[in-house]
Amino acid sequence: MIKNSLYIPETTSSNNILSEMARQKRLPEGFMLYTDFQTAGKGQPGNSWESENGKNLLFSILLYPQNIKINKQFIISQLTSLAIKHVLDQFTEGFSIKWSNDIYWKDKKIAGILIENSLLRDKIDKCIIGVGLNINQEVFKSNAPNPISLKQITGKEIDREKVLSDIHTELLKLYHELDYDKLQKEYHQSLYRKEGFHPYTDAATKEHFLARIERVEPDGKLILITKESEQRKYYFKEVVFG
Repeated sequence: MIKNSLYIPETTSSNNILSEMARQKRLPEGFMLYTDFQTAGKGQPGNSWESENGKNLLFSILLYPQNIKINKQFIISQLTSLAIKHVLDQFTEGFSIKWSNDIYWKDKKIAGILIENSLLRDKIDKCIIGVGLNINQEVFKSNAPNPISLKQITGKEIDREKVLSDIHTELLKLYHELDYDKLQKEYHQSLYRKEGFHPYTDAATKEHFLARIERVEPDGKLILITKESEQRKYYFKEVVFG
């Protein structure tokens, strides 16, 4: 059993259950809820998350980041994705972070992150970080375009609880250190397709264009430079890769 955590064999959504638990009483910071199966697992708004029972990692972590200003809240997304990448990097190379916080191995998605904040005036009162990480699943049946698991990558059965414990430890380490400059620099260096020009689609106009990543601003805004040297700025869901 991982310290400061609760295991539930099956639940609807770990984010929803942890949120309800946190409403009922004050849980310690870093408290983690994890499960083997979700009947209503959530991805980003409008998306679900496929996960075979007992094969992967499905967990949510509670933070009280009241010292992080609302306009800097993207740092939570950055440190979470970097914590997961740090642990996965111990298995093999080729992992990256697809803006804003999907974890990729080469051109395939191995993890998704959903962060839900409760705001109190100009501060973040509570933050629940939900993660789905493909570990030992070998067959994916949904219409998700590019899923992959750690077992498919390494060819080996993986100790899920060890990976979970390592991610929990690493995430809290980065969170308590909260070195903005270091995290933002490493996040940029870890970005998927950070080198060269790649295809994008503007979600509003449906325009296709080639661009390279210039930077990601502290509020999470993606800054692209087109082949025609035009700077374009997008928030999450405003632009699509490809």
